Amino acid sequence: MSEFKRVGLLGRREHPGVANVVSELLDLLDGRGIDVVLEDRLATLVHFETRAMQPRDAIGANVDLAVVIGGDGSLLSAARTLVKHDCPVIGVNRGRLGFLTDVSPDDELVAHVSNVLDGKYATDKRFLLDVEVFSGGSQIGQAEALNDVVVNSGTSAQMIEFQLHVDDEFVYRMNADGLIIATPTGSTAYSMSAGGPIMNPKLDAVALVPMFPHSLNSRPMVVHGDSQIRIDTLARNKNNPLVTCDGQVSLTLSPGDSVVVRKKERALRLLHPPGYSFYASCRDKLRWSDALTT
Repeated sequence: MSEFKRVGLLGRREHPGVANVVSELLDLLDGRGIDVVLEDRLATLVHFETRAMQPRDAIGANVDLAVVIGGDGSLLSAARTLVKHDCPVIGVNRGRLGFLTDVSPDDELVAHVSNVLDGKYATDKRFLLDVEVFSGGSQIGQAEALNDVVVNSGTSAQMIEFQLHVDDEFVYRMNADGLIIATPTGSTAYSMSAGGPIMNPKLDAVALVPMFPHSLNSRPMVVHGDSQIRIDTLARNKNNPLVTCDGQVSLTLSPGDSVVVRKKERALRLLHPPGYSFYASCRDKLRWSDALTT
């Protein structure tokens, strides 16, 4: 008997092929006698209107397993809600790279999900980041991120001046387009494009990656995952800096405001079918072996 008695299906109806994937999963779960709840965002898909529908937060609180259908962006968005309920997650890829949504609908979807339902899976714990914005010593904003937190000038092609502290110890003052604070999960995303290191998801570490710094000596840096990171924007900045979490949630700052980033206490439980390998995923998604076959 499966340990998962109630399963939630989440996703964005805008992704092509979502309806087909949902139909396949419903056939599988119904055949096993597993109760299914669909996210209300899927309500307009044909033939699903008679199914139990709930908003994302309610699903996280009431299911034993969540299946997110879409791209990595869909899983990032869902993760920030589901992590509050310690709800394990499987990602079915309907996007592009799919580092997080690693189950392909075209590659034995039913077999992979069946393995998970049978208890044959690997658990991958991914920590998130809590983000707080302070102005004059008072908190004025809060958000969270699974991939990365980006502090930038808020204006294209303009720099921002800021100071970086790690565990209240001064690190440097910098002029740059901004700073990326990336988890190991986010190290293969925006951080990698900015020259940051790729980190194994099992690492308890955070990467600090300057964006186009006005210095030849600025390099990415990796700090312990338990570090408290503080970015103080200088009052003499003429533009309003921006904090973006996972490229989806944005907070606007005023010059002189501070951003504090620390690890979230509760981690996301990401489930993978048997045979999952982070390095194999890198070889596939980043095409590491292409040069050897040409």
